[in-house]
This record gives sequence, C-alpha cells and structure tokens, in this order.
Amino acid sequence: MRKEQITKLFIYFVILTLNFAFAAAAFAAEEGTYTFSWKELIWPIINFTILVAVLFYVGRKPVREFFKKRTEMIEKSLKDAEEAKELAKKTLEEVRERLKNTDRETGEILASAKKAGEKEKDALIVEGKRLKDKILEQAKVNIEFELQKAKEAIKSEAAIMALELAEKQIEERLGKKDQENLIEEYIKKLEVRN
Repeated sequence: MRKEQITKLFIYFVILTLNFAFAAAAFAAEEGTYTFSWKELIWPIINFTILVAVLFYVGRKPVREFFKKRTEMIEKSLKDAEEAKELAKKTLEEVRERLKNTDRETGEILASAKKAGEKEKDALIVEGKRLKDKILEQAKVNIEFELQKAKEAIKSEAAIMALELAEKQIEERLGKKDQENLIEEYIKKLEVRN
C-alpha cells in the first residue's frame, strides 16, 4: 500500500475511535449518574486501537490479495467483454456482408434463371417452327401422294370406262364377223413383233 493510503486509513481510524468514545459517553451521561473522566475512556480506546491494529496487521495481506484478485477478475471480465463485443461486431459485419451478398447472389440467380428461361423459350419456339415446317412438308408430301394416287385411280377408272365404252361402241358398230377378223389381225401383229 502507498503511504497516502495508510495515512487516510489512520485518520479514518482516529475519527471512528473518537466517535465511539463520544457515543459511549453520551449514552452513559443520559442516565445522569455518569461523570466524564478521560481515565475511564482511555483504556477502551487503547484496547480498541490494539484490536484494530492487530486486525489490520493480520488482515492486511488477505484483504489486499482479495481486492487485488477482485480487481484482476474485474479487469479480465472487462477485457473478455471487450473481446466478446469486438467478436460480436465482427460477426455482425460478416452477417451483414453475407446478407448483402445473398441479395446480390439471389439477384444473379434470378437473372441467370430468367436468361436461361428466355433461351429455353427461344429454343422451344425455333423447335416448334421446325416441327411445324416438317409437319407441313410431310402433309404436302402426303397430299401430293394421295392426289397422285387419286389421279391414277381416276385415270385407271377413266381408262376402264373408256375401254368399256369403246367396247360397247365397237360391238354395236361391228358385227360378230368383223370382231373375229379384228382379233385375228391383232394376233398376227403380235406374232410379227415377237
């Protein structure tokens, strides 16, 4: 302890001792039978002073150690609290930065998804047009094929009808003998070709 602190403690001790002495005298005087005498007051003061001195001498180190440890503990607690505060600030800044990044990342993901959706939409439109053109081309080919088939069927039908009509007209115009002559001539022509 410093000398100033010891001096202060001594002054407090003297004031406290005098307070007790005057208080004891006041209580004794209240009864009315007490007459103040310094001799009677001196021995309790000396006893009290010796008691306080012994307590001070014996308790000085433990009290000093207690207050020293208490001070160190408080300082450590303050230091730990300051470190925790700094860590909390740092963590808060990291969380805020992550939130900013999360907002930015969310925006990027949405923009990327929108671009991908637009590309997919354009690809689907192109594919749809290609399929439409292919279907139309196939339909045209099918129509032409069916039309050609129908034409051939009509031609075939018309040819058959023309033959039947020609056959009727020939039968009506030619007699049986003329028909037989015509058939023989035709057979001869076929034989010459072969």
